[in-house]
Amino acid sequence: MKTGKTLLGLLLSALLPASAIAANSDTLIYCSEASPESFNPQIASSGPSFVASSQVLYNRLVNFDPKTNTPVPSLATEWKVSPDGKTWTFTLRQGVKFNSNKFFKPTRDFNADDVIFSVMRQKDPNHPYHKVSQGNYEYFQDVGLDKLITEVKKLDDYHVQFTLSEPNAAFLADWGMDFASILSAEYADAMMKKGTPENVDNWPIGTGPYALQQYKVDSLIRYIANPNYWDGAVPTKHLIFSITPNVETRLAKLKTNECQIIPAPSPVQFEPIKADKNLTLHSVEALNVGYLAFNTEKKTVRQRAGAPGPELRRR
Repeated sequence: MKTGKTLLGLLLSALLPASAIAANSDTLIYCSEASPESFNPQIASSGPSFVASSQVLYNRLVNFDPKTNTPVPSLATEWKVSPDGKTWTFTLRQGVKFNSNKFFKPTRDFNADDVIFSVMRQKDPNHPYHKVSQGNYEYFQDVGLDKLITEVKKLDDYHVQFTLSEPNAAFLADWGMDFASILSAEYADAMMKKGTPENVDNWPIGTGPYALQQYKVDSLIRYIANPNYWDGAVPTKHLIFSITPNVETRLAKLKTNECQIIPAPSPVQFEPIKADKNLTLHSVEALNVGYLAFNTEKKTVRQRAGAPGPELRRR
């Protein structure tokens, strides 16, 4: 199967059987690790949530080149920064269509209003959507964008300008992260007027390769291809997430072709997978950082008096 760059996020660290999907198949089944916390990546924090939302439903201003991990155009076609490093101006892609759902059908293309909404919902505590779904914009705040961005304004429908409190080398790359997915301001306005703002998070509308069709908690998620996707034809018409928390069960379903892709196999499965001619083990360099954190403000728990402790004996 030709996956294409539009499914890059979905295929990271995945396994594909050699036969993959028959050429005439219009369905891809992905055995995901867990149910998403939310379909809004602004308020989610887990990998399975990002794969189920930002990687298939949305786009961001920039993407990451899969080979170099450097920012490349996505919803923004180009950008420029002022000599002092404090003013960034993004030129937005024209003709990008939003998906629709049972609650709303868009009447316009993606534009600067959607970028402003997606930023200010996270930044401004007084924004009408800031507390919808009990929003906790962990990533936006942790990278310091709430304080770094002093102003974001619409120059015209296809130009957005950010003013920063200080130069920041990571600012451009931040807009390729999952939390920076662009939501529909028009959809948000319509749902607020109807008194159902939570639909924006529960039944999302984005510019991504797929649209949400059905969700059964801890069971499955169904998506359908965006027929007007700006980045080219979507490889399969239907995408199904079969929620399968157990790592052994995921591999078993892959071997029987109940799903065609699984994420995060256990290290002990690597060699058996490599030995199976019907499977291919894929690995990529990730943008993750792993670390151990120690609470240096908490006193060490001392051994209780009279309790047996370790012994050191001289031989």
